[in-house]
Amino acid sequence: MYNLESEYEVLAFTVGDTKAGTKMGKLQLKNLDDESVLNCILWEETLNRYDSKVFRTGNVVKLITASYNEKFNNCLITTLQVVKEAKTGLEEEEREKYYQALLEYIEKIHDEKLNGFLTRYFMEHKDKIKIAPAAKVMHHNYIGGLMVHTLECLQYAEVNMEMGEYKFNSDNIFAACILHDIGKIFEYTIDLESGLIDYDESFRKEWLTHSQYGFAICMNEGFKAVAKMIAAHHGRSEWGAIIDLNEKDVEPELYFIHLIDNLSAKFGKISVAKLENAVA
Repeated sequence: MYNLESEYEVLAFTVGDTKAGTKMGKLQLKNLDDESVLNCILWEETLNRYDSKVFRTGNVVKLITASYNEKFNNCLITTLQVVKEAKTGLEEEEREKYYQALLEYIEKIHDEKLNGFLTRYFMEHKDKIKIAPAAKVMHHNYIGGLMVHTLECLQYAEVNMEMGEYKFNSDNIFAACILHDIGKIFEYTIDLESGLIDYDESFRKEWLTHSQYGFAICMNEGFKAVAKMIAAHHGRSEWGAIIDLNEKDVEPELYFIHLIDNLSAKFGKISVAKLENAVA
């Protein structure tokens, strides 16, 4: 419900060009009173008055001057105020700890070829892995968010692999957890000052999705079982899965990785706010 005193959390912010050649900002906000989403426009004149840090994901803002549509789910912002600045994500020391924790899971992989590939890959792409977000909006959308999401998946998997009678190949499960979203280190860009996330257009021209990237590198290296889990981790083709879990005779591993990924994306440290609370 619309309320002049309402505070909003910044979910996403992008800047594009209008047909007239001017800049236009698109700001998506979540009302902290009722969780409703408000889609906003800011014209170039308004954008020029604010530093990009104002629109950082997770910031809490109040709208001072804005005009709304009749349903109050869209608005044109003229003036806003930052109530609370969010963290941009993991601090450098925290990033190193998460990175080392991921390396420890790689060491648990006994297959020498798989272990060697992952070790080399993590060393080669260390800088990107340590800062990459796991998404633009939906979950773990902050500096280092991909590592947090990946570690959560590994921890969930390690606990649940031993609970049933089915015998999982732990090497392949760990590798799939580590690599299922690895394409996101190229798919997204993140500004270390503002925390703003965007898509890397050069990646999107070469690859359809991060899932396709992960599937391809595993197939090229001969890790076919891992590739299949990555191909199915989104669950449904309409959600971006290469293998739809509605198909017949799908291996249990494919369901397992999908469910593990979903658990982290919905219940893990999905936002900067949750991360701050956990650290505190």
